[in-house]
Parts: sequence; C-alpha cells; structure tokens
Amino acid sequence: MTRSILSAALFALFIPALAAPALALEPINTEKHINETLLQGFIADRIDDNCDSISARKLRALSELNSLRNYALEKGYSSQAVKAFVTSKTEKARAKALAADWLRGRGAVDGVQAGYCKIGQEEIAKDSLIGQLLRFDG
Repeated sequence: MTRSILSAALFALFIPALAAPALALEPINTEKHINETLLQGFIADRIDDNCDSISARKLRALSELNSLRNYALEKGYSSQAVKAFVTSKTEKARAKALAADWLRGRGAVDGVQAGYCKIGQEEIAKDSLIGQLLRFDG
C-alpha cells in the first residue's frame, strides 16, 4: 500500500514550536477546524488509494498540515499535544472510519474504483480542500 498523505506528511507536525500556555482549551480531538481539515485529508488519501486515475498532491498536503499545526499552536495547544494527537492509533482509526463513512455516503464501495474516482473528480471540480489535495494523472 502506498504511503498515505497523512502518514507521509505527519512529520511536518513534529517540528518543535513554542506555543502560549493553553487555558481551558477543548480537547484537540474535538476541535472542529482541526478535525474537519484532517478528515478531508483522510478522505483524499482514501481516494488516492482507491482510484488509479487520481493521485495525491503530497506537497500540498504537507503545506496544509503545516498550516494546521501552526493553527493548533496559535490556539494554545502544545507541540506535545499536537504530536500525541496525530500519532495516536486510536485517533487515526477514528478518522479513517469517519472518512470511510463519508465516502460510503457518497456512493463509494470498497473494491470498486469508479465510485472513488467519481467522488475525486467532483471534489477536484468543486475545488474543495479534498479536491485541492488530489490531481488527475496523465
């Protein structure tokens, strides 16, 4: 299996950075912007893995993850909290399950490329974040 967008890019989140102390921050795994952005990355990754005519824009994904790391640090999450979140097997499994559910809800069926390709094409055409993380091959 190819390296996933997030697996290949998570290293960008490990760069140490200083952040202001967090006061009454919600748990990072419930912060809406962080979770929605990561979910879109997992969706794009799944499309990349299941559609031969679409591939991931890995540099774009790295850039997005770096921006997301900076967002988290600016909100007051520590670099240790960010690292713990993105390396958590439980959180990764949760995000992958949410991505699979999202794709199934739009017609993707495991083992059938056509559904993944159609969704990828639609997201690229909409210029959504999912679409921005993907490109047509050839």
